[in-house]
Amino acid sequence: MKKFTLVLLALLAFAFNVKAQQFVSTEPANRNVILEEFTGRGCGYCTDGHRIANQIMANNPGRVWAINVHAGGYAYTSYPNFNTTPSSTILNGFSVSGFPSGVVNRTTSSAIDRGQWNSQTNTQLNQVAECNVAGLVRVNPDTRLATITVEVYYTGNSSVGENYLTVAMLQDSILGSQADYGNYNPTQWIGTQYVHMHVLRDVITPTWGEAISPTTQGTLITKTYEYQIPESIGNPNGVDVVLDHIFFLAWVSERYQGTPTRPILTACELDMTTMTDEPIYPSISSVSQVVDASCTKTKSFGFDLTNIGTEAFTSIKYNVVVGEVSQEFEWTGNLASGASTKMEFEMEIPFGTYTATLSITEINGQPYEYTTQFAAESLEWASLEVEGDVTNVKVYIVQDQFGEQITWNIVNSAGEIVAEGGPYQHLIGSGSTQVNLVNVTDLPVNECYLFSIFDNNGNGICCNYGQGYYYLKDANGNVFIEGDGDFGSSASHTFSINNPLNVVLTTQDPVVPGYNTAVFTGTLVGEADEVGFLYMKLGERDWIEVPGVLDGDHFTATVYDLESGANYLVKAFVRVGSQIVYGEEVLFHTWYEGVGELEQSLRVYPNPANDYLMVEGQMTSVEVYNTIGQCLLSRAVNETNTRINLSSFDNGIYFLRVNNNGEVVTRKFSVNR
Repeated sequence: MKKFTLVLLALLAFAFNVKAQQFVSTEPANRNVILEEFTGRGCGYCTDGHRIANQIMANNPGRVWAINVHAGGYAYTSYPNFNTTPSSTILNGFSVSGFPSGVVNRTTSSAIDRGQWNSQTNTQLNQVAECNVAGLVRVNPDTRLATITVEVYYTGNSSVGENYLTVAMLQDSILGSQADYGNYNPTQWIGTQYVHMHVLRDVITPTWGEAISPTTQGTLITKTYEYQIPESIGNPNGVDVVLDHIFFLAWVSERYQGTPTRPILTACELDMTTMTDEPIYPSISSVSQVVDASCTKTKSFGFDLTNIGTEAFTSIKYNVVVGEVSQEFEWTGNLASGASTKMEFEMEIPFGTYTATLSITEINGQPYEYTTQFAAESLEWASLEVEGDVTNVKVYIVQDQFGEQITWNIVNSAGEIVAEGGPYQHLIGSGSTQVNLVNVTDLPVNECYLFSIFDNNGNGICCNYGQGYYYLKDANGNVFIEGDGDFGSSASHTFSINNPLNVVLTTQDPVVPGYNTAVFTGTLVGEADEVGFLYMKLGERDWIEVPGVLDGDHFTATVYDLESGANYLVKAFVRVGSQIVYGEEVLFHTWYEGVGELEQSLRVYPNPANDYLMVEGQMTSVEVYNTIGQCLLSRAVNETNTRINLSSFDNGIYFLRVNNNGEVVTRKFSVNR
């Protein structure tokens, strides 16, 4: 009976261990790698070590993590000071004869040269690990308290009866100075600031780890730590610890007595989530607009919603405001505490660029207030009308000196890449440029496309490295997309290729009944799904869209709150399916404030004028302006009529400004000989 009880207890213990395991895999796996690079801001060759470590991580995603250990003589204490006690302890634990150097999974007692890192990493990656490690970090953004849970599961037997678990906090995206003798790592420079990555900020456990046992196959070990994340680390000239830029690594190592070698068995990056003690507490990632080939004003948006409260979410109502458009959305489901879900919504956005607002108004049937802002835009797309089923376009990339950083592609509405180019060659000579041409053939018509250009260094194709730019031409040699090189990381343009539409569209001269009001009119021959107008003040860049009201062959729209005495452009548009047709741009001028009897009595003729213009009415002065606001004539008048000589005026549109003791009226006229 006693033997049976012992066996039963053993089975129950095994079942309990299996059930308790939440994060770590129980399947055998190869080792992951920690690469500790000994570095410093004063080390001019260390940027080459950063570049090599970055490439090793990129070649082995989720398997290798570099840790930049700033310690020693090159680790300056000026801002940003990355020196910490754990960094110095780790540096002193190995024989380091030069910088940059490092240790790979702590398999050597001396730091090795950067040229050996890759081969040593590959050796470790191909070895079977004795254990797996995984876990979760829950961070309370209000208190900055991190609750860290780490699980270690032994899929084999360690060679020693006691191992050591280490948990460390690293930080990315810290701007600061850095010596760089040979521009070894140009992708981490932003102007004169170096972007320091995976910097060791603190070790939560003892620096060399907390002892764990037993280390035999089938053992599950769970450790929980509470860590108060400091606001800043470093003395003097400390660096702020930004919650959005930190991450945590955990690894298990052996420690051989009598030798500084402390081989790491495996490692992982711990998952992170944000948690609070509040029952209802949502956390929203940045709301982002989906950039795709979409020739429509209906735009898609997405964001990650995390439940960082203690109660599950079963329903959420939220409101989105973009310009003058407002729309309600509702989600239902079951989002447990600590869980995340992808939220998506679509809205029809008027043409323009906006700072939009998303507001959560209700959670689980109860009122809730949460607001975040995001960028939204609906831009006109270039529209090509061609005969036939396919057409060609030419892509011109005028690269800067660093052509190896430049790529581009064209994708269709299905997200398929139909053309691409780059990277290009590095040019000799500072500020050099070169034209690269690709002829894209047989693009199907009646389709929407997205052209995107990228610079992987984030500084465009311009400025100090050559004045680059780009443009696209249609099959007739017309430029339909163009942009300068100052676009940062990327720029995108949408265009459609369609067979000609059977519509005729006209933009008529607006009626301006007041100093801040205008009535737009368009004429349409044919069928359309949507009609409207785009207008903007002369000299500005963004069009403002207003919908039109269709009545027979005419459609109109009235706009208010215009600036008095200003020049505006307006053009009608119609949409048929995904195609948009624009009418010609028409210039109009708003009144100046203060109109009254003068406006009613004023007569200006003939219009169009030839060699003279007659003005009748009470007036003290007259002025004539061109369409860009330049005053061409100014005259004092003390009579009820005057004659203006136009013989020196070119054909075109002008504005007459009549003043009668402060009462001002503006009339548009044209000269046509």
